[in-house]
Amino acid sequence: MTLSVTNTISGEREAFEPVTDETVLLYVCGLTVSDDAHLGHARVWTHADVMHRWLEHVGYTVTHVENFTDVNEKIAARAGEPGLGETEEAVAQHFTASVIADMRGLNLKRASVYPRVSEHIPEIISLIERLIDGGHAYESNGSVYFDVTTYAEYGKLSNQKLEHLESQGDPDERSEKRNPSDFALWKAGGVSPEAIQEHAKHDHGDDVPCGQTWDSPWGEGRPGWHIECSAMSMTHLGETIDIHVGGHDLVFPHHENEIAQSEAATGNQFANYWLHTGLLETKGEKMSSSLGNFFTVSEALSEFGPNVIRSFYLSTEYSSKQTYSVDAMTEAETRWERLSRAYENGVAALDSVTAQTKAADESLRSAVETTRTEFTAAMNDDFNVREAMAALLSLTSAVNSHVDSGGPHDYKALKDAIETIETYAEDVFGFQFTTPSDGDVSLASDLAALVLEIRTQERDAGNYDRADDLRDSLTSIGIEVQDSDDGPTFRLP
Repeated sequence: MTLSVTNTISGEREAFEPVTDETVLLYVCGLTVSDDAHLGHARVWTHADVMHRWLEHVGYTVTHVENFTDVNEKIAARAGEPGLGETEEAVAQHFTASVIADMRGLNLKRASVYPRVSEHIPEIISLIERLIDGGHAYESNGSVYFDVTTYAEYGKLSNQKLEHLESQGDPDERSEKRNPSDFALWKAGGVSPEAIQEHAKHDHGDDVPCGQTWDSPWGEGRPGWHIECSAMSMTHLGETIDIHVGGHDLVFPHHENEIAQSEAATGNQFANYWLHTGLLETKGEKMSSSLGNFFTVSEALSEFGPNVIRSFYLSTEYSSKQTYSVDAMTEAETRWERLSRAYENGVAALDSVTAQTKAADESLRSAVETTRTEFTAAMNDDFNVREAMAALLSLTSAVNSHVDSGGPHDYKALKDAIETIETYAEDVFGFQFTTPSDGDVSLASDLAALVLEIRTQERDAGNYDRADDLRDSLTSIGIEVQDSDDGPTFRLP
């Protein structure tokens, strides 16, 4: 069975056929770095990550581009807040670093490149000039707008008619535009004080920031939101890409406008497959920074860890809405514990003396083959992670039954089962198992950290001899301790 996906632009299930036979060009609409990322953002990242992993598993080379929008009025409005820096650029760098840390914490595969808007101003200006030259855009008072009436297929992604669309953009733009639905490609000047006030989380007083601006053929200004993704995608992936991923809330206007400006400029189809993730909700509302009902990725990682978070996301297909709740996270934790416990039990049995070459468990061998077939069919069915997870959990039941039988254990069947779990759970789903040896290292690290914490308490209390004894005890078992101005550190043998 070949991979099929539900293409938003057609509304139908389609067989996946990349532009080239061996490579997939994947663009993921990234985050506007104006705040810490929350679990709604991470849902898009995780599903895109699993898509990436599955495409590689079936043999494609994936070129994965995911942008950071680091030029935005919401970012500029936070300049001057304690700890964030005094400029839009400093705020963007602060939250970009936070997002990267969150991505690593979730065990996401690294994208091929993470382009930032501020790095691609020349490409943005060049694309705007191309649209003006083609009669698809016009300058007005130092700003540039895309004329939606020049693109006959406008509305094909969101299934809307042009005559039914409302005005796009800020109210103060309406007098500058030919048509209410035209959208800004370039905005004259900096961010307005009114926009800063709308998005600010603190009082700027008389020192109101205006954000970064750049020289252009139309005067000093800033790029519009939609043109940025088109320029970054074309720069790193070319004029036509295979898969464009983003949250369902971006279908209109962002992705609709991406299509219009990109295809008007090049005459080529911009993206062959549009895959949109359903929103993450909590208490019946979309999880959103603006609504204040969000749970940050860093908080979730601290409370649940990456495996439970991934287990939560992988319980629901990417295209469906998902609800965050305490009960849902408890269920996710149970699924992960079930999977990891079966893996640990299976590894222990496989590496034991009771695993024998001539032992045969046809039930376990059959379960392995069934899991491989069902997992592959599910993932090729529009990345149906829910059914794929069910297949994987069925195999864990078979492993546990085999281990609980008391042996002798079927070495070949156990080896195939463990390797199947590693391939699908780790390589495709992105879970991270702890092997017995890893657990020993983790325990040793935790114990060493605890001893050093007690040593610090003893030193603070003036009990220097006791503190020295604790350090000597660690040294005697091969743990090297180093003191610094930032506190003690250690290195395991």
